[in-house]
Amino acid sequence: MDERNVIGGITTAALSGCIEFLEPLRWFFLLGLILILADLRFGISAAKVRKEKVRTSRAVRRTINKIIDYLCWIFTAGALGATFGVSFGITTLPALVMLVVYGIEINSCFANYFEAKGKKIKVNIFKFFAKKSDIIEVEEEETK
Repeated sequence: MDERNVIGGITTAALSGCIEFLEPLRWFFLLGLILILADLRFGISAAKVRKEKVRTSRAVRRTINKIIDYLCWIFTAGALGATFGVSFGITTLPALVMLVVYGIEINSCFANYFEAKGKKIKVNIFKFFAKKSDIIEVEEEETK
């Protein structure tokens, strides 16, 4: 009976450590899922405007790859926060890492959205953090 309690205690300690690590990252998981689904929807719309054939298998494969990539980025951001953020008192380190990763995804979502609407507009949210006034850039139509 004592052996079972020792194993149960070890399991509980390991799981509580995992939960303690993952708990602050839960919003990154949710935001990542929202961005992935938005990019999938707008990407399919943009591909239809370009008259490309949308293959379900390719869309699913790319979405799953993106989910796995974001899981890796979230765990990396959490590890950097646990390692360096706690040591140096930078509590926002995971958020800064994910801001860069999700910023790229947000730019992609906007690009696909505007392409699906037939507009040549580029959005760069990083200009917002560089204190530049215009994050939206309208491209001029080329005359042939």
